[in-house]
Amino acid sequence: MELSDPRWATLEGGRGVPFDPRPALRALEAGADVGAAWRQLWDGLHHQGDVGEASYASVPALVQIHQARGVADWNTYALVAAIDLARDRSPNPPVPSWLAPEYASAIERLAALALKELPRATDRETTRSMLAVLAIWKGARAYARVLVELSEDELQELGDGPGARG
Repeated sequence: MELSDPRWATLEGGRGVPFDPRPALRALEAGADVGAAWRQLWDGLHHQGDVGEASYASVPALVQIHQARGVADWNTYALVAAIDLARDRSPNPPVPSWLAPEYASAIERLAALALKELPRATDRETTRSMLAVLAIWKGARAYARVLVELSEDELQELGDGPGARG
């Protein structure tokens, strides 16, 4: 969906109210106040596990912007993974049929970017986010959920449980 499409103004975000992500997407695209743009997108598109049609519609735009920027930004991978993992949770809506092919293609394109960018990832957050997208792409949603939803400390606690080997 082009950023000029008037439907953007009517789509709901993660808070169950209309959220137009275009200003933040355009800021990302221009490289202007990128931190503020990401904060707006995270807040508007994914709120405590809730997503809306604006969230799904943003995925192809985020992937396109990520690819054009040429920066392996963990935010793209993490937000797309969080949005996709939320789509099978109630009461979130399904991906609209008019968007489904473009959405699926965006996930596949982001996975291809992750395969290219993963060898150059320098921090754990970026690596975890990339791996989550790859897991989603390959249908391993439970593994993606672990990568997205559990902190390093929580994962460490799992490893230290009964029967863990040192």
